[in-house]
Amino acid sequence: MKGESCGINDKGSSCCSSTTQEDGKNLKDHWDNAYLNSPEEKLGWYESDLTPTLKLVTKTGLNKKARILNVGAGSTTLIDELLKIDHSNIIATDLSEVALKKLEGRLGNEKVIYIVDDLTKPIEINKIDPVDLWIDRAVLHFFTEKNDQDTYFELLKNKVNYNGFVLLAEYNLSGATICSGLPVHRYSKELLAEKLGNDFELIQNFNYIYLMPSGAERPYVYTLFKKIK
Repeated sequence: MKGESCGINDKGSSCCSSTTQEDGKNLKDHWDNAYLNSPEEKLGWYESDLTPTLKLVTKTGLNKKARILNVGAGSTTLIDELLKIDHSNIIATDLSEVALKKLEGRLGNEKVIYIVDDLTKPIEINKIDPVDLWIDRAVLHFFTEKNDQDTYFELLKNKVNYNGFVLLAEYNLSGATICSGLPVHRYSKELLAEKLGNDFELIQNFNYIYLMPSGAERPYVYTLFKKIK
């Protein structure tokens, strides 16, 4: 696997950092600093090719007014693309206020709602109405503690409508164990299905090699589930 250098610009790097998930403020500072100190297109999680996610969004068959929640949105260009194909009911949430301000500065607030919140200690997200599609690319795998994982999945299950969809794209079992200096919990489609439980049906899955701006390769598992109960 290529690209093991340490730094914010290598979000997939296998390197160490003093930032820990136990210190929520430091973790928020960690991501705020990433967006403050580097051009977005140089950040290790920047995607120039959004095809894998858009493929699964299309697979849902949802109408353009369906409520979409993008968790850990950062300043993603995915929302730009969703707006281009006429989706008009989007919520972007992230721990980093800096990232969301960049996103709002680019897109405005006519069709997107921006919520700063912590998915492991949710406050504002608990208040929103249920959504038709939950999108998570590279967020869940940062939650290595069982309590944080349980909180995440409880929130997800409460906030996805019946017949709604969940799109999860995380480091797969052959991926790096450290990402942006933070430990990660890797997943397979079976592990994700186990976490979601019997109320969700796996619709589609595939492995995907993400090419970072640095040129390093990072293997992901992409999954789409439907809430059937």
